[in-house]
Amino acid sequence: MPSYLAPGIYVEEVPSGSRPIEGSGTSVAAFAGIAPDASAAVNEPRWFDNWTQFTRTYAPAGAASTPLSHAVFGFFENGGTRCCVVNVGPEGRLTGDGRTRQGLEVFETFEDIAIVAAPGYADASSYDSLLTHCEKLRDRVAILDPPAEVDSIDGLTKVAVVSTKTKKDGETGSPAPSGSYRPRESDFGAFYFPRITVRDPLVPGQFADVAPSGHIAGIYARSDATRGVQKAPANEIIRGALNVTWRVTHQEQEKLNPEGVNCIRFFDREGIRVYGARTVAASSSEWRYLSVRRLFNMIEESIARGTRWVVFEPNDRPLWKAITRDVSAFLRTVWRQGALKGRTPEEAFFVKCDEETNPPEEIDAGRVTIMIGIAPVKPAEFVIFRIGQTAAGTQVET
Repeated sequence: MPSYLAPGIYVEEVPSGSRPIEGSGTSVAAFAGIAPDASAAVNEPRWFDNWTQFTRTYAPAGAASTPLSHAVFGFFENGGTRCCVVNVGPEGRLTGDGRTRQGLEVFETFEDIAIVAAPGYADASSYDSLLTHCEKLRDRVAILDPPAEVDSIDGLTKVAVVSTKTKKDGETGSPAPSGSYRPRESDFGAFYFPRITVRDPLVPGQFADVAPSGHIAGIYARSDATRGVQKAPANEIIRGALNVTWRVTHQEQEKLNPEGVNCIRFFDREGIRVYGARTVAASSSEWRYLSVRRLFNMIEESIARGTRWVVFEPNDRPLWKAITRDVSAFLRTVWRQGALKGRTPEEAFFVKCDEETNPPEEIDAGRVTIMIGIAPVKPAEFVIFRIGQTAAGTQVET
């Protein structure tokens, strides 16, 4: 407290105590793969805001396209604005050997990344590496690409029966043997099928069947910008897609959708669209919808960043009230944006931090516990119109 010794007027600035929590970004993507110039900046993260920047770093004149370059081009073409790229080099390894950081491990130092993909890597080991990376950090989701060759739709449901044909030029990762497993269950990843046909951005006049993860990541960013992270990034047009390598039918999707396979469908009038919004979690999981997983990622990351000031504060009622006030104000904003269901904030969420959640033994252990309940909106995945005949003239006029 300042000392007042002489009579007079003293003006002091008093903090209001409010510490607004800002929502974290959800559209920054990260891609790991082999660049057109495989020797350029190996295992070094490079940030790009447009396609031209990428070509200056990784695609010298006359270079051939790779799954990584197709993904980055598709990301920006579909609405992406910022991405981090790691060239894994000629060896194409996504993870290190424990002594060096490479591939996906390089992304661990960046908190802004919300989407991760390894374009063209479609084997069981790569799926596991991507999912493990996201499960470890818990602030991002993985986009998983389909195998280049699939013998049957049934193979994607439980055990993927993937062709053992030799890899085509430009394909990366180990070819999956017949009977290899599809992506394991996880609520931090989304699996898309099939691949798409696009124009080659580095070789004019050429076409290629490519992994869709880069284009899908761009759709994530576009949907977040126009509708918000609570909107499932589905029923969205894929810009640049000219065809699909497998035209999934309605009956085939009935088998794939419950298994967490998000289909890319061709429609006569609507064009090529993403027509699935699930994670690879079990169909009975509360995290089966991708938009719910990404919404919680955003909320959890925002609260974690916005409440760092709490650490080492006196653990008593004034602190509990301050935490409750700040978190409630943030969730009220999220509710107003339409991300939480309920007619009132009280129906949409609750924040509890008091003597009940913080008994003496918790305080003595140096912990402050806050309970938060959230009611997220979920996508209208199945739309049912019930239509029946009715007798004419049931309306009596007088």
